[in-house]
Amino acid sequence: MAHSAAAGPLGVLEPGCPIRVEHDRRRRQFSVRLNGCHDRAILLYEYVGKRIVDLQHTEVPDAYRGRGIAKHLAKAALDFVVEEDLRAHLTCWYVQKYVKENPLPQYLERLQP
Repeated sequence: MAHSAAAGPLGVLEPGCPIRVEHDRRRRQFSVRLNGCHDRAILLYEYVGKRIVDLQHTEVPDAYRGRGIAKHLAKAALDFVVEEDLRAHLTCWYVQKYVKENPLPQYLERLQP
């Protein structure tokens, strides 16, 4: 899944460089490589039941904040929950905020109280 993003100052996101969210199921994380492969933004999750994931933490390095990167991570994680027919617990405040701003039925119906 690739999403485009506006280029920021030199050295932050290269002009025309799309934001690509990668899913590492073994490490249970979604990530975006920033500025080559040295920096990463990540969203961590854990299985807390057979079909329940806890979207725990989103982290974007300070220099990359405010560029919509966490939004791509949150969307990818929630789309994974939908595609795999899972339930989600939202420990991460940013994912909670994302769902409030994007209250899509396919997300809302999969949330754990």
